[in-house]
Amino acid sequence: MTNTVARIKRFGKNYEIMVDLDEALKFKKGQSSYVEAQGDRIFYDAKNGKSASSSDLKTAFGTEDCNEIAKRIVKEGEVLVTQEHRDAEQDKKVKQVVDFLATNSMDPKTGRPHTPDRIKSALEQAHVNIKNVPVEAQIHEIIDKISAILPMKISTKKVKIDIPAIYTGKVYGVINPYKENEKWKDDGSLEVVVKVPAGIIIDFYDKLNAVTHGSALTEEIKE
Repeated sequence: MTNTVARIKRFGKNYEIMVDLDEALKFKKGQSSYVEAQGDRIFYDAKNGKSASSSDLKTAFGTEDCNEIAKRIVKEGEVLVTQEHRDAEQDKKVKQVVDFLATNSMDPKTGRPHTPDRIKSALEQAHVNIKNVPVEAQIHEIIDKISAILPMKISTKKVKIDIPAIYTGKVYGVINPYKENEKWKDDGSLEVVVKVPAGIIIDFYDKLNAVTHGSALTEEIKE
């Protein structure tokens, strides 16, 4: 368990709590409904142990309830993240990129897949900054940066999709990273052509069917 500080500023005063880092981040991201201030204490300065007064808490949060205040500090304020946590998250993101490319890419000359070690080495040599966004949203930029060191091509599936008008708004988050072109029809429905990495095509179909309740019509386009 890693402890850290969560803090917020209200009416010119700082309010801090000590929390479990993982617990606080899950709560802040909406992945948990539980978080608590360690020791049931709210501080002006957690490092110096200076507790906030009841009157100030009432003014700043409208309550003296420690659990309620802790939730608001974590949700609306800042959770201090340790360097160790940042490093672990970055390592996780790098692994996601390496796994994605090892599964979906190939050497355009030989048609053979690249090994994870070769991909990771190319990422390091090219000094690629892997962002905290989904892999699919940054993969083309990453490939552009490492292609001079390790030429690669993504194996893709090209698919035409007809989406009923009622679901066009909900489906954009699924299709947008892969969209090649789109055509809006008079009835409000949408015809779109996407190019999806072959290794995640099943996952793509699952997400598409989930948001359209299976009503989207798909047709693979042979290239």
